[in-house]
Amino acid sequence: MGYLKDLLLNIFIICSPLVLYPYIYKVRNNTMLFRLFLFILFAIAIITTMSFPINLNGLLYDFRSIPLAIGSLFGGIQVSILLYITLLLYRYFIGSPNDWIYVLSLVPSFIVFLFIYKRYSALTLTGKISFAVIYCTLIKLIAFTIYLSIVGQLELLLNNPWETLETYVIQGIIAGICVYAIEFLHTFFQMQEEIIRSEKMKIVGDMAASVAHEIRNPLTTIKGFIQLFATADLDKEKKLLYQKICFEELGRAEVIIADYLSLAKPDPEVIEAIDIHHEMHHLSNVLMTYANYNNIQIQVSTEEEQAFFIQGDRYKLRQALINLGKNAIEAMPGGGLLELRTVIRDQHAWVILSDTGSGMSSEQVKRLGTPYYSTKEKGTGLGIMVSFGIIKKMNGKISIKSEPGAGTEFNLIFPKAN
Repeated sequence: MGYLKDLLLNIFIICSPLVLYPYIYKVRNNTMLFRLFLFILFAIAIITTMSFPINLNGLLYDFRSIPLAIGSLFGGIQVSILLYITLLLYRYFIGSPNDWIYVLSLVPSFIVFLFIYKRYSALTLTGKISFAVIYCTLIKLIAFTIYLSIVGQLELLLNNPWETLETYVIQGIIAGICVYAIEFLHTFFQMQEEIIRSEKMKIVGDMAASVAHEIRNPLTTIKGFIQLFATADLDKEKKLLYQKICFEELGRAEVIIADYLSLAKPDPEVIEAIDIHHEMHHLSNVLMTYANYNNIQIQVSTEEEQAFFIQGDRYKLRQALINLGKNAIEAMPGGGLLELRTVIRDQHAWVILSDTGSGMSSEQVKRLGTPYYSTKEKGTGLGIMVSFGIIKKMNGKISIKSEPGAGTEFNLIFPKAN
C-alpha cells in the first residue's frame, strides 16, 4: 500500500506541470521566456519527485528521469543543461553520497540527448512518444548501471528483476502519456490559431461584401438620375433637384466608406434632430428612378401638419431606410406598389414601408436581420443586418408583418427627440 501511495504521488507530481503548460505555450514566440518557464516547471517536478522516492528492495527509486527527459526534449539543449544541473545540485543538497560518481553516471545520458534532440521535433507523434520512452529509460538504466558498478552494488539492480522491470514499464507509460498530452495541446492550440486566422479572413471577406452592398445603393441611384439627365424634356427645376440628390448620394457613399475604414477607431456619430417627414420625401426621391425601372409605383403619406423630430445620425438613417426600400422594390419583380408612410402616435413616429411583393413566411421573418441570411438569390443579408443595427442604435423598434404572396410591411418606431 505504501509503495502504491508513493507511486501515485510521483505520477501526480510529474503530470502537474501539464496543467500550466497551456499558459506557457502562449509565450512560445519569446524563446527565452518560453524556455525559462519550461525549466522552472520541470525543475520543480524533478525536485519534488526526488523528495518523495519509492523504496524498491532497499534501492531508493524515483521518477526524476521523466521530467528530465521530457523537459530536455521539448526545451532544447539550454533547458536540458539547466535541468541536469538542478538535479545534481538538489541531490547534493539532500546529502546523497558519491556526488562525483553520480555526475559521471549521468554524462552518457546527456551525450545520448545531444544526438537525438535535433531530430526530435521532426518526428511523428508515435516517434516522439517512442523516443521519449527510450530516452527516459536510458537515463535511468545507464545511470544506475554505471553508479552501482562503481560503488560495487550492482546486485541491487538485479534483485527482483520483475519488480524492477515493472517500474520501468510504469515509467515508460507515464512518459508516453505526458508526451501525448503535450502534443495534443500543441495540435489543439494550432487548430485554434488556424480557426482564428480563418475567422479573420472571413471577416475581411464579409466586410468587402458589406461595403460593396452598401455602396451599390447610392451608385444605383446616381446612375438612374444620370440616365434621366439625357432626356430632353426635363425642366431646369427637376434637373437641379436631381443634381442635388446625386451629390447627396455621392456624399452618402463617402460617409459609408469612411464608416467602414474607421471600424478600428470609430468616429463619433453626428447626433441631430431629424425631421422624419422630410426624410420620407427624400427616400421617395432617391428610390424613384430605381422604382420606375422596375415598374413600381411609390406612394408617400406623411402627417405634414404635425412636425415631428427624432434623434440620431441623419445619414445612417437614410442608409437604413434606402436599404429597406430597395429590398421592398426587389421583392416585386413583376411591378407593384411601395407605400411610404409616417404616423405619429404617443410621442413616437411610426415609419411604415409596405410592398405588394412575394412576402415571407414566419420562419423567414424570424431569421431576417441575421448575418448572411437573405430571401434574395444573390443576397448577402448584410444590408438588412446593418439597417436593423442602425435603427436599434437610434432606440428604434422594428416590427415586421408578412405573408407569402401578400406582401410585407415594416414598422419602424422611433421616440421623439429630447
